[in-house]
Amino acid sequence: MANDFINMTLEEIKNGYHFDTVKNCYICNICGKEFGIGEIFQSGNRFFNADRMINIHVTEEHPDLLELLTSYNKKYTGITDNQKEILEMMYQSMTDNEIAKKTGVAAATIRHQRFVFREKAKQAKLYLAIYELALRGLDKGRIRAESTDEIIDIHEGARMIDDRYMVTKAEEDKILEAMFTSLSPLKLKVISSKEKKKIVILKKISQQFERNKHYSEKEVNGILKQIHEDFATLRRYLIEYGFMERTNDCKEYWLK
Repeated sequence: MANDFINMTLEEIKNGYHFDTVKNCYICNICGKEFGIGEIFQSGNRFFNADRMINIHVTEEHPDLLELLTSYNKKYTGITDNQKEILEMMYQSMTDNEIAKKTGVAAATIRHQRFVFREKAKQAKLYLAIYELALRGLDKGRIRAESTDEIIDIHEGARMIDDRYMVTKAEEDKILEAMFTSLSPLKLKVISSKEKKKIVILKKISQQFERNKHYSEKEVNGILKQIHEDFATLRRYLIEYGFMERTNDCKEYWLK
Protein backbone atom coordinates (compact mmCIF):
# COMPACT_ATOMS: atom_id res chain seq x y z
CA MET A 1 0.00 0.00 0.00
CA ALA A 2 2.77 2.40 0.82
CA ASN A 3 3.97 2.25 -2.78
CA ASP A 4 0.66 3.82 -3.86
CA PHE A 5 1.46 7.05 -1.99
CA ILE A 6 3.97 8.09 -4.65
CA ASN A 7 1.07 9.16 -6.88
CA MET A 8 -0.79 11.06 -4.14
CA THR A 9 -0.42 14.64 -2.96
CA LEU A 10 0.66 15.41 0.59
CA GLU A 11 -2.88 16.54 1.45
CA GLU A 12 -4.37 13.29 0.11
CA ILE A 13 -2.03 11.25 2.30
CA LYS A 14 -2.85 13.34 5.39
CA ASN A 15 -6.60 13.26 4.68
CA GLY A 16 -6.62 9.50 4.29
CA TYR A 17 -8.34 9.53 0.89
CA HIS A 18 -7.81 10.60 -2.71
CA PHE A 19 -9.93 11.34 -5.78
CA ASP A 20 -9.79 9.00 -8.78
CA THR A 21 -10.52 10.98 -11.95
CA VAL A 22 -11.02 7.83 -14.02
CA LYS A 23 -13.61 6.28 -11.69
CA ASN A 24 -14.94 9.74 -10.72
CA CYS A 25 -15.01 8.82 -7.06
CA TYR A 26 -13.28 9.35 -3.72
CA ILE A 27 -11.28 6.35 -2.51
CA CYS A 28 -10.16 5.59 1.04
CA ASN A 29 -6.36 5.13 1.15
CA ILE A 30 -6.65 2.60 3.97
CA CYS A 31 -9.39 0.16 3.00
CA GLY A 32 -10.07 1.13 -0.63
CA LYS A 33 -13.78 1.86 -0.14
CA GLU A 34 -15.17 4.04 -2.94
CA PHE A 35 -17.68 6.91 -2.84
CA GLY A 36 -18.87 7.87 -6.31
CA ILE A 37 -19.80 11.38 -7.36
CA GLY A 38 -23.57 11.69 -7.77
CA GLU A 39 -24.37 8.98 -5.23
CA ILE A 40 -26.02 9.60 -1.84
CA PHE A 41 -24.77 7.77 1.25
CA GLN A 42 -26.42 7.20 4.61
CA SER A 43 -24.68 7.63 7.96
CA GLY A 44 -26.97 7.11 10.93
CA ASN A 45 -30.18 9.01 10.22
CA ARG A 46 -28.59 11.48 7.82
CA PHE A 47 -27.66 11.40 4.14
CA PHE A 48 -24.52 12.83 2.52
CA ASN A 49 -22.94 13.24 -0.88
CA ALA A 50 -19.58 11.65 -1.73
CA ASP A 51 -17.21 14.42 -0.61
CA ARG A 52 -18.87 14.64 2.84
CA MET A 53 -19.19 10.89 3.22
CA ILE A 54 -15.53 10.10 2.55
CA ASN A 55 -14.55 12.43 5.41
CA ILE A 56 -17.08 10.79 7.73
CA HIS A 57 -15.83 7.34 6.67
CA VAL A 58 -12.16 8.10 7.40
CA THR A 59 -12.98 9.79 10.73
CA GLU A 60 -15.20 6.95 11.96
CA GLU A 61 -13.54 3.89 10.44
CA HIS A 62 -9.88 4.94 10.59
CA PRO A 63 -9.54 7.40 13.50
CA ASP A 64 -5.91 6.42 14.18
CA LEU A 65 -4.56 7.65 10.84
CA LEU A 66 -1.20 8.67 12.33
CA GLU A 67 -0.74 5.23 13.83
CA LEU A 68 -1.62 3.60 10.50
CA LEU A 69 0.87 5.73 8.56
CA THR A 70 3.70 5.21 11.06
CA SER A 71 3.05 1.44 11.03
CA TYR A 72 4.57 1.17 7.55
CA ASN A 73 8.07 -0.25 7.22
CA LYS A 74 10.92 2.08 8.16
CA LYS A 75 12.17 2.01 4.56
CA TYR A 76 9.06 4.02 3.63
CA THR A 77 8.76 6.34 6.64
CA GLY A 78 12.39 6.77 7.69
CA ILE A 79 11.12 6.83 11.28
CA THR A 80 12.61 4.75 14.10
CA ASP A 81 10.46 3.12 16.80
CA ASN A 82 11.60 5.73 19.35
CA GLN A 83 10.74 8.59 16.99
CA LYS A 84 7.37 7.01 16.27
CA GLU A 85 6.62 6.93 20.01
CA ILE A 86 7.50 10.61 20.42
CA LEU A 87 5.46 11.64 17.36
CA GLU A 88 2.41 9.82 18.72
CA MET A 89 2.76 11.64 22.06
CA MET A 90 3.15 14.96 20.22
CA TYR A 91 -0.09 14.12 18.39
CA GLN A 92 -1.72 13.69 21.80
CA SER A 93 -0.66 17.29 22.66
CA MET A 94 1.73 16.18 25.39
CA THR A 95 4.34 18.72 26.55
CA ASP A 96 8.09 18.18 26.37
CA ASN A 97 8.21 17.54 30.13
CA GLU A 98 5.36 15.02 29.92
CA ILE A 99 7.02 13.17 27.03
CA ALA A 100 10.38 13.24 28.82
CA LYS A 101 8.85 11.78 31.97
CA LYS A 102 7.11 9.01 30.06
CA THR A 103 10.17 8.09 27.97
CA GLY A 104 12.68 8.47 30.79
CA VAL A 105 14.88 11.08 29.13
CA ALA A 106 15.61 14.76 29.75
CA ALA A 107 13.21 17.41 28.46
CA ALA A 108 16.16 18.92 26.55
CA THR A 109 16.45 15.65 24.63
CA ILE A 110 12.80 15.88 23.58
CA ARG A 111 13.26 19.51 22.48
CA HIS A 112 16.24 18.45 20.38
CA GLN A 113 14.15 15.68 18.81
CA ARG A 114 11.44 18.21 17.91
CA PHE A 115 14.15 20.27 16.20
CA VAL A 116 15.30 17.17 14.29
CA PHE A 117 11.72 16.49 13.16
CA ARG A 118 11.34 20.07 11.92
CA GLU A 119 14.63 19.97 9.98
CA LYS A 120 13.73 16.61 8.47
CA ALA A 121 10.35 18.00 7.33
CA LYS A 122 12.09 20.95 5.66
CA GLN A 123 14.47 18.58 3.86
CA ALA A 124 11.57 16.39 2.75
CA LYS A 125 9.68 19.35 1.26
CA LEU A 126 12.74 20.53 -0.66
CA TYR A 127 13.51 17.01 -1.87
CA LEU A 128 9.92 16.55 -3.03
CA ALA A 129 10.06 19.83 -4.98
CA ILE A 130 13.35 18.82 -6.63
CA TYR A 131 12.05 15.34 -7.46
CA GLU A 132 8.80 16.61 -8.98
CA LEU A 133 10.71 19.14 -11.10
CA ALA A 134 12.94 16.32 -12.35
CA LEU A 135 9.87 14.26 -13.27
CA ARG A 136 8.40 17.27 -15.05
CA GLY A 137 11.47 17.23 -17.28
CA LEU A 138 10.92 13.55 -18.07
CA ASP A 139 7.37 14.31 -19.11
CA LYS A 140 8.59 16.58 -21.89
CA GLY A 141 8.56 14.34 -24.92
CA ARG A 142 9.11 11.05 -23.15
CA ILE A 143 6.74 8.44 -21.72
CA ARG A 144 7.59 7.95 -18.08
CA ALA A 145 5.06 5.58 -16.56
CA GLU A 146 5.28 2.96 -19.30
CA SER A 147 9.06 3.14 -19.67
CA THR A 148 10.74 -0.29 -19.79
CA ASP A 149 13.70 1.27 -17.91
CA GLU A 150 11.55 2.04 -14.89
CA ILE A 151 12.48 0.09 -11.74
CA ILE A 152 9.55 -2.03 -10.57
CA ASP A 153 8.17 -1.53 -7.05
CA ILE A 154 9.78 -3.46 -4.21
CA HIS A 155 7.27 -5.53 -2.26
CA GLU A 156 6.52 -4.17 1.20
CA GLY A 157 7.67 -7.26 3.06
CA ALA A 158 11.23 -7.20 1.67
CA ARG A 159 13.63 -8.00 4.51
CA MET A 160 16.79 -6.39 3.13
CA ILE A 161 16.87 -4.00 0.18
CA ASP A 162 19.89 -4.51 -2.11
CA ASP A 163 20.80 -4.97 -5.79
CA ARG A 164 18.56 -8.05 -6.04
CA TYR A 165 15.57 -5.71 -6.13
CA MET A 166 16.93 -3.38 -8.82
CA VAL A 167 14.82 -4.91 -11.60
CA THR A 168 13.45 -2.95 -14.55
CA LYS A 169 10.10 -3.70 -16.16
CA ALA A 170 11.92 -5.03 -19.23
CA GLU A 171 14.03 -7.37 -17.07
CA GLU A 172 10.95 -8.59 -15.21
CA ASP A 173 9.15 -9.41 -18.46
CA LYS A 174 12.20 -11.27 -19.76
CA ILE A 175 12.53 -13.33 -16.57
CA LEU A 176 8.85 -14.22 -16.52
CA GLU A 177 8.98 -15.33 -20.15
CA ALA A 178 12.04 -17.49 -19.50
CA MET A 179 10.99 -19.06 -16.20
CA PHE A 180 7.32 -19.84 -16.81
CA THR A 181 5.85 -22.07 -19.49
CA SER A 182 2.52 -20.31 -18.98
CA LEU A 183 1.37 -17.20 -17.14
CA SER A 184 -2.32 -18.10 -17.27
CA PRO A 185 -2.60 -20.56 -15.67
CA LEU A 186 0.73 -20.00 -13.92
CA LYS A 187 3.22 -22.83 -14.61
CA LEU A 188 6.82 -22.55 -13.39
CA LYS A 189 9.60 -24.38 -15.26
CA VAL A 190 12.19 -24.41 -12.48
CA ILE A 191 12.88 -22.65 -9.18
CA SER A 192 15.88 -20.51 -10.06
CA SER A 193 18.85 -20.21 -7.69
CA LYS A 194 19.59 -16.70 -9.02
CA GLU A 195 18.39 -14.20 -6.42
CA LYS A 196 17.02 -11.59 -8.85
CA LYS A 197 15.11 -14.21 -10.82
CA LYS A 198 13.86 -15.84 -7.62
CA ILE A 199 12.37 -12.56 -6.38
CA VAL A 200 10.59 -11.92 -9.69
CA ILE A 201 9.24 -15.48 -9.64
CA LEU A 202 8.02 -15.22 -6.04
CA LYS A 203 6.39 -11.85 -6.71
CA LYS A 204 4.43 -13.36 -9.60
CA ILE A 205 3.41 -16.39 -7.53
CA SER A 206 2.32 -14.20 -4.60
CA GLN A 207 -0.19 -12.54 -6.92
CA GLN A 208 -2.14 -15.82 -6.97
CA PHE A 209 -3.21 -15.12 -3.36
CA GLU A 210 -5.84 -12.60 -2.27
CA ARG A 211 -4.96 -9.72 0.04
CA ASN A 212 -6.56 -9.66 3.51
CA LYS A 213 -7.39 -13.36 3.25
CA HIS A 214 -6.02 -16.08 5.52
CA TYR A 215 -5.19 -19.50 4.08
CA SER A 216 -4.62 -22.85 5.73
CA GLU A 217 -1.36 -24.64 4.90
CA LYS A 218 -3.37 -27.12 2.85
CA GLU A 219 -4.90 -24.29 0.79
CA VAL A 220 -1.48 -22.73 0.21
CA ASN A 221 -0.09 -26.10 -0.88
CA GLY A 222 -3.02 -26.60 -3.23
CA ILE A 223 -2.39 -23.30 -5.00
CA LEU A 224 1.39 -23.82 -5.21
CA LYS A 225 1.08 -27.43 -6.47
CA GLN A 226 -0.65 -26.14 -9.58
CA ILE A 227 2.36 -23.87 -10.25
CA HIS A 228 5.26 -26.25 -9.52
CA GLU A 229 5.66 -29.70 -8.02
CA ASP A 230 8.08 -28.51 -5.31
CA PHE A 231 5.38 -26.58 -3.46
CA ALA A 232 7.14 -26.91 -0.09
CA THR A 233 10.18 -24.93 -1.31
CA LEU A 234 7.97 -22.26 -2.86
CA ARG A 235 6.00 -21.97 0.39
CA ARG A 236 9.22 -21.62 2.39
CA TYR A 237 10.62 -18.98 0.02
CA LEU A 238 7.42 -16.93 0.13
CA ILE A 239 7.91 -16.68 3.90
CA GLU A 240 11.69 -16.17 3.84
CA TYR A 241 11.54 -13.37 1.27
CA GLY A 242 8.73 -11.55 3.05
CA PHE A 243 5.92 -12.08 0.55
CA MET A 244 3.79 -13.99 3.07
CA GLU A 245 3.48 -14.40 6.82
CA ARG A 246 2.20 -17.27 8.93
CA THR A 247 1.26 -18.09 12.49
CA ASN A 248 3.82 -19.83 14.72
CA ASP A 249 1.92 -23.12 14.43
CA CYS A 250 1.88 -22.79 10.62
CA LYS A 251 -1.91 -23.17 10.52
CA GLU A 252 -2.62 -19.83 8.81
CA TYR A 253 -0.86 -17.97 6.00
CA TRP A 254 -1.52 -14.54 4.48
CA LEU A 255 0.08 -11.97 2.16
CA LYS A 256 2.30 -9.54 4.01
